[in-house]
Amino acid sequence: MKVTTDGCLFGALVADEISKTKHPQTILDIGTGTGLLALMLAQKLMAVIDAIEIDSDAAAQAKRNFSASKWSDRLYLINQDVNKFKFETRYDVIISNPPFYENELKSVNKKRNIALHHEGLLLKTLASVISKNLNENGSCFLLLPYKRRNEIDNLLNEADLAVNKKWLIRQTTDHDFFRIIIEVKFPQKITTTPLTEEVSIKNKSGYTSAFVDLVKDYYLHAG
Repeated sequence: MKVTTDGCLFGALVADEISKTKHPQTILDIGTGTGLLALMLAQKLMAVIDAIEIDSDAAAQAKRNFSASKWSDRLYLINQDVNKFKFETRYDVIISNPPFYENELKSVNKKRNIALHHEGLLLKTLASVISKNLNENGSCFLLLPYKRRNEIDNLLNEADLAVNKKWLIRQTTDHDFFRIIIEVKFPQKITTTPLTEEVSIKNKSGYTSAFVDLVKDYYLHAG
């Protein structure tokens, strides 16, 4: 459950977007891993955050991380399978950095396969979970491989969800897009054509100013 640069960008970008446009009271982090995204949102927002994780070792690490943070009174760890767990509320915001790969080559590490290969959490299933647990006026944010952008549109449509905004992510200004971040809402709450922004993590000189501006409050050194 390593911390990745694109995962940090995702957390920072979502926290920034929410802080500008929303005032959520409740947030759900699906597949929290060691709790990175939940902690990043807790740093910027006053919401109560439920974080669900199926892997017991990762969940234990996330719980320790939550307890050691300044926001422990607003962070709650649920060590359960999101497919089976019955939530007591609908959430103003749902976030997830789900497993990336379906029907691709797996490693011999079972825990790594669960984390990366959708074992137990297919995108179709995730879309259904979001639809059942998102508030009527809520938003969900997902980080996905860019190559799955068309597939996720179809799966969201089946779950009565639609994309409200997209961020296309490049590793460097010279690379093609490799990740996509999307904001998902119920279609009846979308009034305009989805907005699209582009973000590059690096340029020839190092990290881009856009990336540094987003993550500087989370890194001990960013620049």
